[in-house]
Amino acid sequence: MKRPQQAIDLQTVPRPVAAMTRLYETSVDFGWHSHRRGQLLQSVEGFMTARTLDASFIVPSGHGLLIAPNLPHAVTSHGRVRMQSLYIEPVTDPVLGWDPVRVIPTSPLLSATVSALLEEPVLYDEHGRGGHLVALILQEITRAKEGPFALPMPQDKRLQKLCMDLSDKPSIDLDIDSWSDMLGMSRRTMTRKFRTQTGMSFAEWRRRLRIAHVMRRRAEGARLEEAAVDVGYRSVSALRNALREVLS
Repeated sequence: MKRPQQAIDLQTVPRPVAAMTRLYETSVDFGWHSHRRGQLLQSVEGFMTARTLDASFIVPSGHGLLIAPNLPHAVTSHGRVRMQSLYIEPVTDPVLGWDPVRVIPTSPLLSATVSALLEEPVLYDEHGRGGHLVALILQEITRAKEGPFALPMPQDKRLQKLCMDLSDKPSIDLDIDSWSDMLGMSRRTMTRKFRTQTGMSFAEWRRRLRIAHVMRRRAEGARLEEAAVDVGYRSVSALRNALREVLS
C-alpha cells in the first residue's frame, strides 16, 4: 500500500497509529479542520502556530502539538517547515491523556522512532518491528511533559478583547493599571480573573505571546533586532532575557 499524502486517507488505516511526513517550502495556512483520530503534529524543522477555540499554541522545531480526536483546530506553517504527523486511534494502550491540548517536547528517542515508523509499510506488522515502534512511540508521548507554548483564552469577554488586541499588536506597552482602567475593572479583579481563567498571570501570558511572535518573525526571515522591536522590546538583551524566562 502506497503511503497516503493526505490526512483524511490515514483516518481509516487499520492500524492503531498511522504516520505521514510533509515538507513545505513557504508558509501555508491549513484553515480550520478536525480528524477522527487524535494527532501528534511534530515540527521537525521550522515553526508552526495552531489554534483551537480555547487557546493558541506555538510549535517550534523539536516539539509537537497533541490534539484530541474530533477537535476543531487551525494550523499555519511559517516559512520552510518539515513536519511529521501521527494519527492515533482515540483508545490506545497505554491510554493517552488528550485533554488539554498541549505542546510537548519531542525527545530524540521519540523523533528517531517516528522516523523509523515512516520507513515501515503503512500496513506494518503489528507483531513485528512496526508494532514495537508504535508501542515505544505511545510510551514516549505519555512520558512527555507539557512545554510553555500554550496561550489559553479567558472566558470573560473583556479579557478576550484584551488578548485579541495584544495578539494583533504585541508591541502595545501599557501596564496592568492602564489595562484594567480601559476594561472597567479594578486591578485586583483583572489579575484574579485572568489567572483563574488562563492558569497564568497576565504578565506571563503577554511574555509568552511576545515570544511566540518573535519566533514566528524569525521563521519568516526577520533579524532578531527587527523581531524585538516588532513585539515591543527595547533591546535584544531584554528579548533574550524573556526567552530564557519562557524557555527555561
